Amino acid sequence: MKEKILNKLKEIEREKQIEILFAVESGSRAWGFASPDSDYDIRFVYKHKKDWYLNLWEQKDSIQFMTEDDLDGSGWDVQKALKLLAKSNASFLGWLFSPVVYREDSAFLNELKILATNNFNPVSGFYHYHSMNKGFEETLGSDKMTLKSFFYAIRTALCAKWVYEKNTIPPVLFRELYPLIGKKHHSTLDDLILLKSGHIEKSHEPVDASLVELVKKVVKENNDVKNDLVNKKSNPEEFNEFFLKTIS
Repeated sequence: MKEKILNKLKEIEREKQIEILFAVESGSRAWGFASPDSDYDIRFVYKHKKDWYLNLWEQKDSIQFMTEDDLDGSGWDVQKALKLLAKSNASFLGWLFSPVVYREDSAFLNELKILATNNFNPVSGFYHYHSMNKGFEETLGSDKMTLKSFFYAIRTALCAKWVYEKNTIPPVLFRELYPLIGKKHHSTLDDLILLKSGHIEKSHEPVDASLVELVKKVVKENNDVKNDLVNKKSNPEEFNEFFLKTIS
């Protein structure tokens, strides 16, 4: 599959006359709890030639594609990506720190990670995950809960908890969030990840009641502290300098 993905990225570069700066996997395959029918969520950042940016009129700054063999692609121009990163956009941070990298300009990617880390706003990150969690939390313990919705609920809850406790960007790989919870839950979650790896996304396989209660507990704790975080403003000049360096 990786070869198909790399070939598709080369095709996009030729068709759109762009240079892809990095391309990664996003979603459940990057988080470490994919199902057999999970799509390949390919996310990438690209740049045009310098003259493209010298235009009076607003131009399309994103690229999407979907193939018949479950390749779901979405890419952002570097200018758009940096503007979103300056706001600590959690979706983009997930791309940036994905453990599954298909292609990269390593110098660009490493410098961008430093920029993101130094300018991370905990309030933005916390509220992204805490608000996203609400929809998944409502299904917990009900007959509407699927393996997918449970894992989305626990991941978003733990990511918000991570931001509150550590004031840093939460890890993308789900198992790296384990230090936030008691060791007694680790093996139960590992067993559930293994179960999910053999069942379709919308499977209603049973989830241990202790895990459901764990998520509810974490969500309540997050709700109790949601007003305690401190805003941190990003440095716009750092982003502008990085942008100019990238397109030059």
